Amino acid sequence: MSLKEFTLGVLENYVTTAAVAPSSRYLAQAMLEPLPLSRTRVAVELGAGTGVMTQGLLAALPREATLFAFEINPRFQQFLRRKFTDPRLVLIDASAATVGEELRNRGIAQVDAAVSSLGITYMSFKKRHAIMGGLTSFFTEQTVFTQYHYVHGLLPWYQIEDGRLQRFDAADLLKQYFRTIERKFVWLNVPPAFVFACRR
Repeated sequence: MSLKEFTLGVLENYVTTAAVAPSSRYLAQAMLEPLPLSRTRVAVELGAGTGVMTQGLLAALPREATLFAFEINPRFQQFLRRKFTDPRLVLIDASAATVGEELRNRGIAQVDAAVSSLGITYMSFKKRHAIMGGLTSFFTEQTVFTQYHYVHGLLPWYQIEDGRLQRFDAADLLKQYFRTIERKFVWLNVPPAFVFACRR
């Protein structure tokens, strides 16, 4: 995807895209490295965007695996459908908040690996928990989940929720769902980012 197309996609809805540039290969590597992809049968990608993570996932997943990729930006959806013809990829035009319902409707009982490029900072508390609760209900002790967070997003973030001013912290959110959380900093990305690798 050209930078112009990407910028148009961002401008159409920055809140759902929450990015200023496509993810670098260094960020993609940091996101995918902790995942048990060689033994994964079902993988989930939240916020496929321009397919940087998607491409890496498809390159590493076994032939019999299935990748469910969620993307609601119409411009990015069209690009992904043109770029990828791999039958293992199932592109889902639905909010990540419906991930539990979408997987159940497809008869999925277990997810082995999941990556999220969602801008969770800009979401409501209710939506964050709908996503995390819905997705982690398919996890086992061996499942690994990765989420990146831009470095500026680690600054204190406050939002009005249910008429009250509340503080959001990505690490605090993840601690509610995972027992083990490892963090890695990726300088070579615009902007630099932290990658959280999480296990139940």
